[in-house]
Amino acid sequence: MEIGTDLVGRLAAAKRVAVLTGAGISAESGIPTFRGDDGLWRKFRPEQLATFPAFLSDLDLVWSWYQYRRRIIDTCQPNAGHLALVELEALVPEFSLATQNIDGLHRRAGSRAVDELHGAIDRNICIDCGAENEIEPATETEGTAPRCVRCGGLVRPDVVWFGEMLPEAVLVSAQQAAQNADVYLTVGTSGTVYPAADLPLIARESGAYTVEINPERTALSGQFH
Repeated sequence: MEIGTDLVGRLAAAKRVAVLTGAGISAESGIPTFRGDDGLWRKFRPEQLATFPAFLSDLDLVWSWYQYRRRIIDTCQPNAGHLALVELEALVPEFSLATQNIDGLHRRAGSRAVDELHGAIDRNICIDCGAENEIEPATETEGTAPRCVRCGGLVRPDVVWFGEMLPEAVLVSAQQAAQNADVYLTVGTSGTVYPAADLPLIARESGAYTVEINPERTALSGQFH
């Protein structure tokens, strides 16, 4: 009870609140997590479907898998966790949300400023010219990997694959929010994927009151207030 009372008081007094979310916040919406009992990586190895070399070696397989994931996400809706963060955003002067999720549910829930650390599955990008969502409509829903209508280059999901760097501007924004936060919440993440897992540590070292919301202990649990 003391912890809850302390958190309520700190949130009420906070001028800057920052949040990091992971797959756990979307599980209630029906989106499978990556490392839980029904996690996606129990069915596929990451190097099979979530690396650039895998994409180049079997374009149609990787594209079909991401189209399958998009269809799952399209049927899902933001849950109470997403909506609570929208409400929290309206209650504090400065609010920042960084997510490891690519499902776009925070945006659909109404969160305004979202740093999507690992990209977004509802966007596609040409690997040659960088154009976004320039795909022939007829090929987007088929199992064949599409080409860019501008330059003819290969089109991939605009997500960060294993072995790739996070978008620099997005990561810097999330790091700055962690450094400036009065309260930092970490919700539904295993704390095993870096550099995202560094964010709550940056927040604590910078003086924030740090809170973990998760159904079980994680690799970072000992670092939170």
